[in-house]
Amino acid sequence: MKRTLPLLAVCCILTSTLTAAAGDWPSWRGPNRDGISLEKNLLAEWSDDGPPLAWQVEGVGRGYSSLVVSEDRIFTMGEANKDKDNPRKKRCYLIALSSKDGSELWATEVSGGNPNCTPTVDGDRVYALARDGVLACINAESGELLWNKSYPQDFGGKMMSGWGYSESPLIDGDRLICTPGSSDAMIAALDKATGSVIWQSSVSDLGSRGRDGAAYSSIVISEAAGVKQYVQLTGRGIVSVDAEDGTLLWSYNRIANGTANISTPLVRGDHVFCSTGYGTGAALLKIVRDGDALKAEEVYFLNARDMQNHHGGMVLFGDHIYCGNGHNKGFPLCINLLTGEQAWNGGRGPGGGSAAVLLADGHLYFRYEDGTMALIEATPDEYRLKGEFKVATAASKNRNWQHPVIVDGLLYIRDQNTLMCYDIRKQ
Repeated sequence: MKRTLPLLAVCCILTSTLTAAAGDWPSWRGPNRDGISLEKNLLAEWSDDGPPLAWQVEGVGRGYSSLVVSEDRIFTMGEANKDKDNPRKKRCYLIALSSKDGSELWATEVSGGNPNCTPTVDGDRVYALARDGVLACINAESGELLWNKSYPQDFGGKMMSGWGYSESPLIDGDRLICTPGSSDAMIAALDKATGSVIWQSSVSDLGSRGRDGAAYSSIVISEAAGVKQYVQLTGRGIVSVDAEDGTLLWSYNRIANGTANISTPLVRGDHVFCSTGYGTGAALLKIVRDGDALKAEEVYFLNARDMQNHHGGMVLFGDHIYCGNGHNKGFPLCINLLTGEQAWNGGRGPGGGSAAVLLADGHLYFRYEDGTMALIEATPDEYRLKGEFKVATAASKNRNWQHPVIVDGLLYIRDQNTLMCYDIRKQ
């Protein structure tokens, strides 16, 4: 079944404020947007051939979207040709698949171009953002459009550079929180049921580094200094707005570069950790009260030689951060969150290019650009590689940037038009 929508979009996200069903992965980087899966009883080592491939399907299209899983359905996005009457027509689709075997349930045309965003499931709705900034709310059962908004047209929004909107908007209670990227609406809160605007965040003078507009990151929730706030990496660096009314609380410009600010920030207590590529580096901030206001104090800054995470993401586990280090590189690295001191450096690692990182059952899953999957023990003691294999499509020349997902003992890996499902359960 296919449904056609006018100028739509594809986005993403659930948060810890929502209750996910057991076995669900409803949002970008999981229910808590931290890249951590709660799965247990997974393989602690891999054979040379890797875990068994449960199934593999074609037809999910071109794009860098990861996927989400809710109950018995998988949702992802891709630019594909699904119009039988016009075989040369390629459009961007939100696609629903069966988690049993990957068979397609429906595909809804949402816009043009290859998408960057990962859908978000919230009950019977899926939220999606196209790279042109069209935001859509779609019925998860039927694929029917419920409402849509345009970041450029409705908010005067813009991106910092030319790869298109990439965030996974956040669902928090009855609100959808997103990043149009304009000075009048850097961040906005919408009624998730109707799309009507609740508030918009006005910003100005965020610093000289970087560029105006939204970046390629996604919003996270912080309770730093006792204030609920939305933290986002934008074209001018980190900003934080009050969750109640969108008032700008604090900003931090030093982490911004002028090309692309990408990795989702990490939050814990009063601290926010951020990193960007393009020779920039990484920083730990402590959010403190300053009279009636808040401010971000820089605890430390690591230059690019010591740490920079380009776009593979970072995981905070215990007191340590694990990630791929280097611009468009996935060199395995572990540092202490509070001090920035290096616990270990895994050298070049087993794969090539950037590495998207996920954690489950005490192990890190490094998915490299060249199609290598690596299993690394999540311990600050030392670098311990527990296995590696090439995914089924490793011979392709695609850039394997889509983040992996683990649900119900199954490892999902997407390579552009192909979706693969590996069984990583202990036998």
